[in-house]
Amino acid sequence: MKTVELSIQGMTCAACSARIEKVLNKMDGVEATVNLPLETATIRVDEGITEEELIARIEKIGYGAEPKVEMAPPHDLRPLQRKVIISALLSAPLLLIMLTHIPGLGFHAPWLMNPWWQFALATPVQFWIGAQFYQGAYKSLKSGSANMDVLVATGTSAAYFYSIFEMIVHPMNPHLYFETSAVLITLVLLGKWLEGRAKEKTTDALKSLLSLQAKEAILFVDGEERSVAVELVKVGDVLVVRPGEKIPVDGRIIEGETVIDESMLTGESIPAEKTVDAEVVGGTINQSHRILMRAERVGKETMLAQIVRIVEQAQTDKAPIQRQADRISGVFVPIVVAISALTFVIWAFLLNDIDTAIRASIAVLVIACPCALGLATPTSIMVGTGRAAEQGVLFKGGGQLESLNESNIVVFDKTGTLTNGTPEVVETFGDEAMLRRAVMAERQSTHPLAAAIGREVGDGVVTKVEELAGRGVKAVVDGNKLIIGSVRMMEELGYNVPDWSMGAMTPVYVADESGIVAAFGLQDQLKSKSREVVQALSQTRDVYVLTGDRKEVAYAIADELGIPHHQVIAEVLPVEKAEQIERLKQSGRVAMVGDGMNDAPALAVADVGIAFGSGTDVALEAADVTIVGQDIEGVSRAMNMSRLTMKNIRQNLFWALAYNSLGIPVAAAGLLAPWIAGAAMAFSSVSVVLNALRLKTQGGSSS
Repeated sequence: MKTVELSIQGMTCAACSARIEKVLNKMDGVEATVNLPLETATIRVDEGITEEELIARIEKIGYGAEPKVEMAPPHDLRPLQRKVIISALLSAPLLLIMLTHIPGLGFHAPWLMNPWWQFALATPVQFWIGAQFYQGAYKSLKSGSANMDVLVATGTSAAYFYSIFEMIVHPMNPHLYFETSAVLITLVLLGKWLEGRAKEKTTDALKSLLSLQAKEAILFVDGEERSVAVELVKVGDVLVVRPGEKIPVDGRIIEGETVIDESMLTGESIPAEKTVDAEVVGGTINQSHRILMRAERVGKETMLAQIVRIVEQAQTDKAPIQRQADRISGVFVPIVVAISALTFVIWAFLLNDIDTAIRASIAVLVIACPCALGLATPTSIMVGTGRAAEQGVLFKGGGQLESLNESNIVVFDKTGTLTNGTPEVVETFGDEAMLRRAVMAERQSTHPLAAAIGREVGDGVVTKVEELAGRGVKAVVDGNKLIIGSVRMMEELGYNVPDWSMGAMTPVYVADESGIVAAFGLQDQLKSKSREVVQALSQTRDVYVLTGDRKEVAYAIADELGIPHHQVIAEVLPVEKAEQIERLKQSGRVAMVGDGMNDAPALAVADVGIAFGSGTDVALEAADVTIVGQDIEGVSRAMNMSRLTMKNIRQNLFWALAYNSLGIPVAAAGLLAPWIAGAAMAFSSVSVVLNALRLKTQGGSSS
């Protein structure tokens, strides 16, 4: 399947997005998700389905669609602002009429009571300013659904046309509702404008990420410097970066040393020292000295471009809790229309009060609009994932935010996750000549422990090496057949393991045909923040350590972290880690934290996989959440952001549902003037977006 992204025009509420989703998903080979706040559709389709077919299907039901532009400019709200101002000026005199109905206020304006004067003010508001509601209602009804436009158009039309009826039938003493229709349209448009202003801020994090991209780069060719657009930089180009300038693309320093501020991408506030051969990331800032770098990843392959893609994906993805809200929104409008009609019948024919019948039925139509319900979840996800990205935490989607918040078990891989991942040889045992030969063999391996041994003094000619995944290596050095590996490997081969006192060290044994002849003792230090992070998580979750290392080593690490021994799973091969995660899932929802390499199967099996991403591997396929860099505090930030976002979503959904549930019976009872219902409806949507925006100032390391 391929993914198609479209920009959608003409959506006004959750009923619209639900309708488009439903129509698209009825097509064979189509899986569509429509995001109301972003006004986009993300569609996975079979290769045989074209973009034009999808656009035609959307246009057939009355909405506009076009291919999505990379970070399109925000909507121009000025035309809507002009409409609000004109509508307010025309409605203001009509609003004064309402004051004449309030007992004891003493406000009189006989000139305003002229029916033709009111008609002249209300008509342009109804049919010029309010034309968009009629257009939207027509398109919605034509497609077999009903949205917010249907409610507004029906409610205001009832007030407007009944007023004309009264002017004709009772010209001397008409009951007019022109103020109701005009003020309602003005308030709804004002709410839409305020909502648009607020929604612009929900994508601030994405905009700030895009603003990190350098616009130009300085090419260094034959000793000369030449400025070019960053889009023209190719892999292999040598670039000059002066102090204070942004690193233009991802690459490696080939000359010079400097200090680079990487906080905007990793959340790490301390600048990183960089020397020759160090990786540098596009968008970060060179703070101290001029350097030469070679471009290694450009365009869409850079770390920044990958981060932007992940954040965009997360903001368009739906959490399970949102799908429930969408289902409610999809059936809400027809139910509301039925309740409004019933309200009118009861007041008009059973209670014989036509005045209250009109006001109450219109109030029901207007206050029940499900706009707030449709915005409740996606706005929180957009702001939450954006805020997390600013802290160096990348969620793949809203579902991962929800799952992480529900996890009650956190499993940490040890090496490279809790520890620095750079073990060092702290002691050696046995035959020194064999140790030096083993060093030469280990230099051929990619395993972290082998790399540590390979840094020791070696001697000998290696003629053959065979790597045994997760166990060790077989090699021929100076004609000697050697086996270098873990205690488990030696026991499997039937060797007697010497009783050398290893303590908390990780042993790597060296054996020849006669048996074990030497060993290296290695240790890997805990990251400085590991204990703090584990202790914080332990307050609300069960924390486990999962490692292929010996139990003695794992227990020593657990003791330092304050993790009980029964929550340590040691001496497991990489392929067995996934089985251990499956076992733990029987006790709850599991979040697995790993380095993203040999932990990939376990990350994929866990309810939520959290991986650390390096500059070369940001978008780790197996992980649901990626921590940019190696900062373990990112795990706490991810947990905290998921908790705050889900709390924010629940607040939004509660108030949106409570508002509709309480507002409808109050309006049906005739206790709510239509214009007050309109104001409440307009500002409920704004309040939901503003509540979501609070997440921009929240987050941190607390779990």
